[in-house]
Amino acid sequence: MLNAFNCQNGQPSRIVDVGHDDALRDAVWIDLVSPTDDEIARVVRVTGIVPPTEADVSEIETSSRLAMREGILYLSMPLVTLADGPRSSAVGFVLARERLITVRFATSRSFDAFAKHLPRGQTGADSGAYIFVALLEIIVDRQADGLEQVRIDLDAISHRIFGMGLQQEGGRKEEDAALRQILGALGRIGDLISHIRETGVGAARIVPYVEAMTRDWLPKDLRARLKTLRSDIASVSDFDTHLNDKLQFLLDATLGFINIAQNNVMKVMTITSVAGIPPVLVAGIYGMNFKAMPELEWQWGYAYALAMVLITTIIPLAIFRWRKWI
Repeated sequence: MLNAFNCQNGQPSRIVDVGHDDALRDAVWIDLVSPTDDEIARVVRVTGIVPPTEADVSEIETSSRLAMREGILYLSMPLVTLADGPRSSAVGFVLARERLITVRFATSRSFDAFAKHLPRGQTGADSGAYIFVALLEIIVDRQADGLEQVRIDLDAISHRIFGMGLQQEGGRKEEDAALRQILGALGRIGDLISHIRETGVGAARIVPYVEAMTRDWLPKDLRARLKTLRSDIASVSDFDTHLNDKLQFLLDATLGFINIAQNNVMKVMTITSVAGIPPVLVAGIYGMNFKAMPELEWQWGYAYALAMVLITTIIPLAIFRWRKWI
C-alpha cells in the first residue's frame, strides 16, 4: 500500500489520487505499508531514493539502523504492534531535506492515528522533517499510554494476589486456577514491556543522531522539539524500569504463593503419614495370630486395641498442634 501526503502553506494533507507520478512527486511524506515491487519502483522513479527492504530495517546493529548516504538519513527502529498480540515490527525512515519516506511491514496505530488526524495549523515549513518529528512524538506518546495501561493492569493484579490471603471464598482448586491465570497475565505484560523498551531504545538512538547529522539544515524549532522529545524518552524509560521492577516483584510473589500452596500439600501428606504410623503399628501387633497372645482371650481385647489405635492417632496430632505446626 502506498500513501502520500503533501504540505501546502504549512498545512499537511493526504493526496487522494496517488496513481500519477506528478502527484507523488509533490509529496513531502510517502508512507509505504508492505509495499509491492511496483510501488517501490514508482518511488524510486519519482524520488530517486531506494526505500529500504524488510531485511534492511530489521538489522539490529547500530551502524545499519543509523546511516547517512549522499546527505540522506536512513533510520530504522522496532515498533510495537498489537495486531496479533504484542510483538515488534521494524519501521524504516528515509529523511531527506525535501521529503520523508517511511517503510513498514505491519499495521501501526501510531502511524494510522497520525495519518487520520494530521496536525492542524501551520507546521512551519513544507518539509518532511516536521512530519518525521511529529511521528516520533506520537510514537513516544503511544509508548507512555501503553505503560500507563500496564501500570493499571499491574495494580489490579497486585490487589488480586495479595487479597487471596484475606478472601477464603474459594477452595484450593479455585486458588490454583487463579494463580495460573495471574502467571499468564504477568507473562503477557512482561512481553509487552520488553517490546515497548525496544521501541524506546530505538527512539533514544535516533533522536541524537538526527540532531547531530542535520545541524546545517534542520529548523531551530524542530531542534527544540527534539530536545523535549529526548526528555520524554528518558522519562518513559525510567517509568518502564519501574514497571519492570514491579512486574518482577509480582512474579516473585505469585511464585511464592505457589510454593506455599505446594508446601501446604506436602505438610498435610507428612502429617498424615506420621500420624498414621503408630495406629498401623498397633494394628499390626494385634493382627498377628499367635496363640499365646495375652489379649487374645480377653473379653475387652478388641475394644482395647481400637482404643490404642485411636489414642496413638490423637497423640501425634496433639503434639503437632501444640508445636503450632498445624
